Amino acid sequence: MKIFTIHYRIVNQIIDKKFCEVIKMKQIIPEKSSEKVAKFLQKNSLHKRDFAEMIGVTLSYVYNLIDETVPFSTRGTTIERIATVMDIEPEEFPEYRIPQEPILIDESIETLRDYIKENKLSIVSFLKSFPRKKRIDIVDILRGALPIPIDYKELKMIGKTLNIPDEEIYNMWELRIKQVLESAGMNVYANSGLVTSMFDCARKYLLNEK
Repeated sequence: MKIFTIHYRIVNQIIDKKFCEVIKMKQIIPEKSSEKVAKFLQKNSLHKRDFAEMIGVTLSYVYNLIDETVPFSTRGTTIERIATVMDIEPEEFPEYRIPQEPILIDESIETLRDYIKENKLSIVSFLKSFPRKKRIDIVDILRGALPIPIDYKELKMIGKTLNIPDEEIYNMWELRIKQVLESAGMNVYANSGLVTSMFDCARKYLLNEK
């Protein structure tokens, strides 16, 4: 009987502890989106001006957003840009609504993300490697809203930042140009001879370029 009483008390203690944990969990207030952004900026020593340029809004808007002078954005594009810069999923913001439009899935974009991780760079550090006016384009590329640039020098600049071999950068560029040709109505398979000759010349020129 004594053993049973001891066991009974232990079980009660465990139940009481679990009950208290559940109550505490229910009392946790979800972090506001504005607070999440403010903490991120502080943690990464990212100036509000830089952040504003990266997500395509005015500096005053960022101040008002953090101060909660205005409601947190419900615009999908803005939230996706914020999430991209913060390197989190946009669904972490309660204001976000999954868009109906399909997101661009490009292997080249995934390759860029892999190299960012391989180089142990944060998204912010990566973005700061580019001129201010170019940063928002890079954000849109990373979030799948824009394809990689068709300008080889621009793409090579990205590759240089991430230490991507020239050969791999060229292959990404060639694939992108083929996409452009196809979208313009060219059948690259029916014109395979012309396309092959064109890219053979481009490869020799671009990879031997100093």
